[in-house]
Amino acid sequence: MRGLLRAFEHIQWSLAAIGGGLCLFAILILTVVTVYGRYVLGADLVPGGYNMIEAALFPLMVFWGLPLAHREGAFPRLEVLSSLAPGPLGKAISAFVLLVEAAVYAIVLWYAGKFTLVAIDSGRQLQIGTGYWPAWPVVMMAPISFGLMLIEIVRLMLRELRSVLAAD
Repeated sequence: MRGLLRAFEHIQWSLAAIGGGLCLFAILILTVVTVYGRYVLGADLVPGGYNMIEAALFPLMVFWGLPLAHREGAFPRLEVLSSLAPGPLGKAISAFVLLVEAAVYAIVLWYAGKFTLVAIDSGRQLQIGTGYWPAWPVVMMAPISFGLMLIEIVRLMLRELRSVLAAD
């Protein structure tokens, strides 16, 4: 089980650090080249650069970073309720809050998955400059991201429940 958790952590880190970092670097380069071309050379050096950032790179960066942000505690969580009650009661409240979070993310995952399947089936495309790119590489990252977050929430919920049962 520990090996599976390590692999899971590695996937989350790789998506956020490598994938998100490359997207951020591409956004930086595209912005600098576009601004330089527009204001120094008077030409659009990267047609559709803004569309690339808006429709592909930024969403990929966000969806790749969400699971790791949640795991590291940088994502907003409802920890106020569990801090009001010490000991096993606080752990039980924390497990219940995580159950509610899991339900919310399961619903979001369901609808993101449905949207992704429809987008793939219909051949949805992103307009980048004067051309069109397939949308599926970007769209499929939403359900993957929410699925990873749901797995992490279930892991945390089981940890809290285990500590409640061990305290009895």
